[in-house]
Amino acid sequence: MKNTFDCLIDSFIDQHVGIADHFLSEGLAADLKENLISLYSNKMLLSAGTGNDKVIRHNSEVRGDRIYWLDRDHDTPCENAFFILMDRFVKYLNETCYTGITGYEFHYTLYEKGSFYKKHLDQFQNNDSRKYSMIIYLNTNWILADGGELCIHHDDHLQNISPENRKGVFFKSDELMHEVLLTHQPRMSITGWLKI
Repeated sequence: MKNTFDCLIDSFIDQHVGIADHFLSEGLAADLKENLISLYSNKMLLSAGTGNDKVIRHNSEVRGDRIYWLDRDHDTPCENAFFILMDRFVKYLNETCYTGITGYEFHYTLYEKGSFYKKHLDQFQNNDSRKYSMIIYLNTNWILADGGELCIHHDDHLQNISPENRKGVFFKSDELMHEVLLTHQPRMSITGWLKI
């Protein structure tokens, strides 16, 4: 995993957005996707809002995804394997970059066809514990015409990132505005934040 972690960290240092095309193994990505689809089929995913538990708003004209929080209490094998991977990444990140990350939170995310998320920052106004944002995609056979790109708003340009299966994306939660462009197919990921 060291090479994958280095790829994510090095590209972040060079371009403010880290990208590793194969952050997840094929097997783990398939298991997580299967679990997400099962949860969605059983109506376990809820409409996402903006804000946190102190101030939360639901507005489908701003954000149209559905989410389900990962939790060790679920004791789901694929979620447990994902947590082990994230523990390793956080340990490596702290050892090599002295980031001081002490925890994280992740949820499954599903954008149904025709949904999007308008431009936003990931850090709350009333809570600055989120330091780095991470998205890991679970979309097999994704093509450009499917839409749903992550659009990062840099000071001098836009960066569009295709949500292809197993790809990991990493950036600072309080620095980069970003949006999810209109998706023409169901778009799946694990989305989360590394925290202090």
